[in-house]
Amino acid sequence: MHDRKDNAEIHWDEFKLVDVFDVYNTKSILKEQIVPDSGTVPYVTAGESNNAVMTYIDCPDEWIDKGGCVLIGGKTMVVTYQKDDFCSNDSHNLALYLKDKSIVPDEEIFLFLVTVIKKALGKKYVWGDSISRKKIQKDMILLPVDSAGGIAWAYMQERIAELEQERIAELEQ
Repeated sequence: MHDRKDNAEIHWDEFKLVDVFDVYNTKSILKEQIVPDSGTVPYVTAGESNNAVMTYIDCPDEWIDKGGCVLIGGKTMVVTYQKDDFCSNDSHNLALYLKDKSIVPDEEIFLFLVTVIKKALGKKYVWGDSISRKKIQKDMILLPVDSAGGIAWAYMQERIAELEQERIAELEQ
């Protein structure tokens, strides 16, 4: 991965998760309080299927969390990218928003970050010892860094785009 000429300047470094992201507990609307397929707002759970979206609902504004984040299922450690504003089923779920507001994150960056977070934390937290804002204060993630010492956001975009093209080519065969 590091021997390609275009990424010769990339190396990897550890960062505190909380130095890269602002972390919030999501709001919570219980399953009993929703009407499935009643609207356009994704109702997310900590489930792995369908990017954690159980259904789309008519959700009051006070229960909506902003999209453009990585969502971690607080009890299940399911990690997903939530592009759109959403309603969550559990206030133990964590929404991670990039601290660096100068970055215009796109889907590729978030998909890369989802993978990094799963790898870093996936085996650390389990059902009986679930993740929380308090527990992750010292957790580290490994990120690509460019020659100037900054997080290599462009590398993340390029790498995910490359992987997508490889998979498309495989499927077309």
